[in-house]
Order: sequence, then structure tokens, then C-alpha cells
Amino acid sequence: MLIGLSRRALTCVLAATAALLLALVSTSPAAARTTDLPAACPAAGFVSQHFHSGHNGVDIANDYGTPIYAVADGEVTISGYASGYGQWIRIQHPDGTISEYGHMYQRDVFAGDHVVAGQQIALMGSEGESSGPHLHLRIWGDSSATYGIDPEPYLAERGVVLPCVPGSGPRPTPLVYPAESGRVVSARSADGRLEVFAAGADGVHHAWQAEANGSWSAWEALGGPGGAELAIAPNADGRLELFAINGNVFQHRYQLSASGGWSGWEGFGGGGRDVTAGVNADGRIEVFASGPVGLFHKYQAAPNSGWSDWEPTGGGPADSRVEMEKSPDGRLEVFALNGNTFQHQYQTSPNGGWSAWENFGGGGHDLTVDHNQDGRLEVFASGPVGVFHKYQTSPTGWSEWEPTGGPADSQLSSERSPDGRVEVFAINGSVAQHLWQTGVNAPYGQWESFGTGGTEVAATANADGRIEVFGASGAGVHHKWQTGFSTWSDWTWLNNTAGPAVN
Repeated sequence: MLIGLSRRALTCVLAATAALLLALVSTSPAAARTTDLPAACPAAGFVSQHFHSGHNGVDIANDYGTPIYAVADGEVTISGYASGYGQWIRIQHPDGTISEYGHMYQRDVFAGDHVVAGQQIALMGSEGESSGPHLHLRIWGDSSATYGIDPEPYLAERGVVLPCVPGSGPRPTPLVYPAESGRVVSARSADGRLEVFAAGADGVHHAWQAEANGSWSAWEALGGPGGAELAIAPNADGRLELFAINGNVFQHRYQLSASGGWSGWEGFGGGGRDVTAGVNADGRIEVFASGPVGLFHKYQAAPNSGWSDWEPTGGGPADSRVEMEKSPDGRLEVFALNGNTFQHQYQTSPNGGWSAWENFGGGGHDLTVDHNQDGRLEVFASGPVGVFHKYQTSPTGWSEWEPTGGPADSQLSSERSPDGRVEVFAINGSVAQHLWQTGVNAPYGQWESFGTGGTEVAATANADGRIEVFGASGAGVHHKWQTGFSTWSDWTWLNNTAGPAVN
């Protein structure tokens, strides 16, 4: 990996620039919008200022701490700070519209979270350019607009008239998308801090952010299986759980409280080739592991609870690389690839049973799976002639495989930029490259250099939406992070420590 020697500057450049930049490409013109999207009251209070040519939004005033709710289903693309807004949140909705919420003193969701209409996302405050506690609600008709649309008719078309009373009662559970598995994995604790784990020959090593979007601790050796493949997933109560497998041993450990310390290693089964973990719609973690006779799975009997026995899945590619993603309706889908075969299987209903394994293509070296802004899954696989991809054209239909170029026989990872575009990272022994969508739900550009070669790559997102990438080699683990929508830091060590060799 290319080593950068500079220490990380703790700034929120992206949030400030994002306040001025809406997105890169429009994918859903305002003329094509539908009002079928469920809507919810954004906050209790009175309208203290309406939308007009000099006020790009509507202000709803109330007391400090008044809850603020998402006006519609969508994905949080920014949760951070900007000088005018103070703390603010942006949500991209499936119909192409965008809602923004400003001046809060507390944010309850992070970039990458999927929210539902009426879900609490923040508490009202008076940060930024504000004369008193209120919500500044801004609505963009699409991502190419230069000025917002009036939020009041936007809400009225969807059945919400200001002033309004927020609904009560249970809400649908937000989607929790699986984290990438591999020899390096990363996920956010409940308080927004990233944690990263890397598998060395002597066991698993761990580092963590001191605060959300902030600097890193030194690496800590945890023991556990040497030379392992790793997976990580959150429990329903916010506690992260880590899984580690090698050819002989399968173990796991978990946080003792949300964002807190960790248990010791505990047995989880026999050895195997690879592991992936995801969260069911009802909050139960489900784990898949591959080995010489196919894939097996194990799942929590209830959220935050004990585990089932290992069960066969009816086949799957032997000794395969395996990843998991989540369909827009909450069903988990598993993808498994070895040198000869690529197959997938999926839940037939949320929290339900599984389909038979189905052919998904020829064999390859590695894979990564992500989701578009509109929820459609996108799969990338590497092989001897580069990287190919395949994407959903409907809930059950897929495109053909399409070539993208890229490094041959590379390790792959993917993550979503703060404006909702999928970005893919590939590394082999000679080179690291990346490519990204030219717009939300759009085609991809060309591969570009991202550093020198290595053995593993893992991408994740900070609490403010910026992608952070970890690249491993025999020298240790480096990281590199977004400083804007399309600008990056240099490669550097975490806290000036190399971490484990990942060969």
C-alpha cells in the first residue's frame, strides 16, 4: 500500500461542502415523481416561517428537545454538521426527492441508515444560524435542483398538513444492511464510532475511533483464530458481534453493552472456509459459513438471544467466498463463489425460510455485494480477466454479467458515497483501483488508481457518510478516507501503528 505519513485532520469538510452541493446527477425528474410515498408529520409545533424565494424551506418552532421525524421512507445520506445548519440530516427518498433537517442539537441516525416515515431521527435545537429552537425542513425535488420546493404542498399531497401531530404506535423496523466480510472488517458501534478488526497469523487485532468520525486508537491484539475470515453484525440492542473462522476453529465474541467493551472468545462451531453475517427483518442475526461440503447456517432464536444448531442449506459451492445483502423488502440474500461456480439463495419472505440454491454465473476469485439508492442489489465478481458486475432489474430479475475492467483476481469491497452512489474497490498483489457510479442508480465510470498492491481491502462509512477504506498487506493495515464527494486523503497507518500483517 502507498503509505501517507500525515495525521488525520478532524474536520467535517464533507458536511460543509454537501450543504452547497446537492448531488452529481439527477436520476428521477420532478415531473416523474409519484405521491405514493408514505408521508409523516416532521415535528409538532407551529410554522414560524413559510417557504419563499428568500427562505429555502419551512420552519417549525417548538421547545428544545422536541422529537423530529423522517417525513418519508428513505436512506440517510448525510448526518453531520454545517455552519449554517448546525447539526443536520439529509434523507434520499425512493421517488427521487430529498428531505433535509437542520438546527438539531441531537441526531439519532447516521449516514447509511434506512429510515421509515415517522421514525424519530433527531431532537430539535437552535444550532447554526438560528434565533430559537426550530426545525428547518427543506425539500429538494431531485438531486440536480438548485433551489428547493415548498415543503407544505409536498407534504399536503401526501396527506400531511402543517401544523401537524406526529403519529404514535409501533413503526416498521428499519433495514439493517450486512457489513462486508473478509480478513479485515469494520462496522459502526451504536454511538457512531467505527471499529475495525484485522486477522493476522497470530489471531485477530482490533482498533476503534475515539469518537464518531474521529481519530483512531492503537491496534490491540485479541487472540482468537489465526489467519481467519471475519464477519460482523449488530444485535437488535446495538451490540456488535464478531465472527472468526479458519480451517479448524469457529469462534465469536460480542460487545457486553452497546458501544461498550467486549466478551472473550467463545466457540461457535467447527472450522470452514468463509463466513458472512446479516440481520433479519426482526433483528435476529443469521450467519452462513462455507466448507468442503457446501454452506451451513445458524441463527438467533430471538433478537439478542441464543443460537440455533448449525443447519445445512441444501448445497451451495464448496469452499466458497460468501457475502450477504438485503433486498428492499427486508429479505436476506446470500451469494457464494468458488473457482468454478457462482450461486445464490434468498429468503422467500422476511424472517422466513430459504429458496434452493440457484445458478448465478461461472466461478471467480472474490465478490462484493451492495445496493443501489433505489434498493436494487448489485453484485461484483473478480476473475482472471478483471471485474464483472450484475444487478437487479426487478425484485426477482437480474441483468446479464457485464465487464467493467479492473484488476485481475482482485479482492473486492464496496460502499456507498454520501450522495447514494455505489463505489467499488479492488486490490491484488500489484495495484489498488476503484470505480464509482456517475450518478445515483446510474452506470459506472472507469477504474482509477487507488494505491499500490496488497492482500485485502474493506470499505465502510463514517457516521457523517464519508467512506473509509482499509487496505492490508504483509506490512500491516493502512486506511484512506474521503475528504469530499470525490477527494481522498493519503494512505496512512491507524494511530501511527501498522497493525497485523495480513498475508
